Amino acid sequence: MSEENKLVRMANQIAAFFHTQPALDGPQEVADHINKFWEPRMRRALFALVENEGGEGLDGLVRQAVPLIRRPPAEAARGPTTPPPAAG
Repeated sequence: MSEENKLVRMANQIAAFFHTQPALDGPQEVADHINKFWEPRMRRALFALVENEGGEGLDGLVRQAVPLIRRPPAEAARGPTTPPPAAG
């Protein structure tokens, strides 16, 4: 299973739970869960899926939650690091 498919499956499992909780605001609850428990890398991948593929495969509740999810900063380019100046 691809990483993208795993991400869709996980997001849809969250939505499936909140579909069973009609008294709650489903999109807000999905967003709160993702904001609390998904690391930035996973949230970046979710935004990429929505922006590049229209959120294909995502439950409607997840799609409604996307505007409420905190967008993590872009990942910094991984290049050689500069050591700190020597103390002295």
